Amino acid sequence: MGHEERQVFDIPAMRIEVTAHQAEITICPHCGAENRGEFPDGVTQPVQYGSGVKTWATYFPNQHYVSVERTAQIFEDLVEHRLCEATILKSGEELTEQVGAAEEAVKEQLRQTEVINTDESGMRVKGKLHWLHVASNEKLTHYQIHAKRGKEAMDEAGILPNFTGTMMHDHWKPYFGYEACSHALCNIHHLRELKFIEKQYDQAWAADMAALLLEIKHVVEQTAKQASCLPSKQLKEFERRYARIVNKGYEANPRPAPQENGDKPTKRGRPKQTPALNLLDRFRDFKPQVLAFMYDFRVPFGNNQGEQDVRMMKVKQKVSGSFRTVEGAGRFARIRGYISTARKNAVNAFDAIKNAFDGKPFIPSAEIE
Repeated sequence: MGHEERQVFDIPAMRIEVTAHQAEITICPHCGAENRGEFPDGVTQPVQYGSGVKTWATYFPNQHYVSVERTAQIFEDLVEHRLCEATILKSGEELTEQVGAAEEAVKEQLRQTEVINTDESGMRVKGKLHWLHVASNEKLTHYQIHAKRGKEAMDEAGILPNFTGTMMHDHWKPYFGYEACSHALCNIHHLRELKFIEKQYDQAWAADMAALLLEIKHVVEQTAKQASCLPSKQLKEFERRYARIVNKGYEANPRPAPQENGDKPTKRGRPKQTPALNLLDRFRDFKPQVLAFMYDFRVPFGNNQGEQDVRMMKVKQKVSGSFRTVEGAGRFARIRGYISTARKNAVNAFDAIKNAFDGKPFIPSAEIE
């Protein structure tokens, strides 16, 4: 006769486990000196929480955006032990310190990388508008929350001032203040703008440019499987078609002449341009940056990486509405950068946090490129 087997996968009940450590105290019979045994590393208080509890206390708020109050409720429901909110906040402060070395390693590696994605987005701190700045690639993430949106904040982060590779961004002017690096413009943004021009103004050149950009993207992806660059003849052909479309766009959008009253203009400065003309000027004046992905296969077509990294941080604001303190916002940014980098390198977020509390934070290898 055979046998029949049935399996049940379940989770056992979890409870807080208390470990009592005792250090023996003895008196030397010869000299009378008191000798005390040593406690394990990290056991410094008469009563304290271990790294497992502190990992839970920081994992839920920072990985899943659970509020401090609800995190305390999770402890009470699952392990029948309610942490006070101060303990949860203190655990976050400790984790911020423990991952400081990891953040510095990420910043240094981003400075040395060949291509970096940058983006920024508004965040509410103490009810006021602040700015989230991200510098990242497929393996590294650095976040900073700052009261300023421009170059002052990016200089303070300490990555872009010493970066000499290629920076992918959305054409925000302060990025061009960094002249030691090359620049690449996000064509995902361009496709959105071209679609708007085509639909809103019924201009065929916009559809032609969008089709050309997507065609080049496809050719680059296919060529990259076998070679590291496009043939010179093909590059010139794409450049020729690009210029022809831009010229076609200018023909459909004649530049407005200044309005005059007698011999004097009624308004100072150049006349206001249409969105179509603004986009055409960008395609004309920044062709190398628009087509950077065509010239250098290491450069992505768009800034999806930067936008994705920003999007995850914006979820936090949707959940909580606003950070209560500048310090709290900074702690969250550092921890989220650490978690994001760990996950990008296939490291379990919970394990990465626990290892940090155990004094062994995840630090990405400098050879991850």
